Amino acid sequence: MASAALFICSFTRRCFPISRDSLRINEEIRIREVRVTSASGEQLGIMATRDALRMAEEQHLDLVEVAPKAKPPVCRIMDFGKYRYEQQKREKEAKKKQKIVTIKEVKLRPNIEQHDFDVKLKNALRFLEEGNKVKVTIMFRGRELSHPELGREVLNKVADRLKELVSIERDAKLEGKNMTMILAPKAQTKGGK
Repeated sequence: MASAALFICSFTRRCFPISRDSLRINEEIRIREVRVTSASGEQLGIMATRDALRMAEEQHLDLVEVAPKAKPPVCRIMDFGKYRYEQQKREKEAKKKQKIVTIKEVKLRPNIEQHDFDVKLKNALRFLEEGNKVKVTIMFRGRELSHPELGREVLNKVADRLKELVSIERDAKLEGKNMTMILAPKAQTKGGK
């Protein structure tokens, strides 16, 4: 007999699995009194939860608790399935529009040859054109660490060669045996290049 009651309940009410952080609907609302708004946003006032539930049922809609922290909690009469669908659609759209910026690294030595420098610079340029930030690292070994000005010269040379395309996000800084500088691509104007 109990299974028949559950069977009937599943046809008369929507039974959604709701996680703890999401909204409570219909019978999950255990408060005595709630402030109710209609589907169009009109204030219907404070009423008993069972009366609000009956009103939502008559309109073939759900009673959804939208502000549980308010005194008394605010509930809205709405189509919960449609609301969840639109919310997921908005989240998906926002996720599409977000741009993930990663930091790519280019490693150099303080006494790098010109050809090697050009190759590393070409890689940094490619990373910047893809919209990524570039971390330029000068690696010191042994006695090279006693001349950090050589590393700073190489970093200044990189910044000078790329000055039209980048802004220096973090200036050259010696950290242990490495000197690093972070370059970010300049914002491109939509009108021209």
